[in-house]
Amino acid sequence: MSGLLARLLPVRPGNEFPGNRVALWAFYGLTALTLWRSLHHILAPDGGAQSVATIPLDQYDPAAAATVIAMFALWGLSQLLTALVMLLACVRYKSLIPLLWLLVLAEYAGRWLVLHAKPIVTIGTAPGVIGNQVLPFVALIMLILSLRPPSHGGS
Repeated sequence: MSGLLARLLPVRPGNEFPGNRVALWAFYGLTALTLWRSLHHILAPDGGAQSVATIPLDQYDPAAAATVIAMFALWGLSQLLTALVMLLACVRYKSLIPLLWLLVLAEYAGRWLVLHAKPIVTIGTAPGVIGNQVLPFVALIMLILSLRPPSHGGS
């Protein structure tokens, strides 16, 4: 168990990836997606609330719609900070990717739980809904793969 914990929480983070390369490449893809989503939430006029998440802002009072848009932009800022940490891991601290997969698992499982307790009224199915349902399982598989040494060596 100590070897597993050491791979999850390295004493000296470095640029060697300890696990299966599938988990590394999947992490690269998720990092790019997270960067794009964060910037879209910050820069889109509606923060992506209506254009992506299908929240009917045009049916809201203008002040309420502005509040939702601001909340989406703030969420985008949080996503951007997370994405920058992910990008740093991709470039310089690959040994932290298993820990980051664990955080992705916690975030997306938490999203699923929160949205079940506090659903958002939409007029369609946003792409994020599908991601929120699938990504916890993908993250769990990638976490396991990232903790397993590659069978053919290399990092």
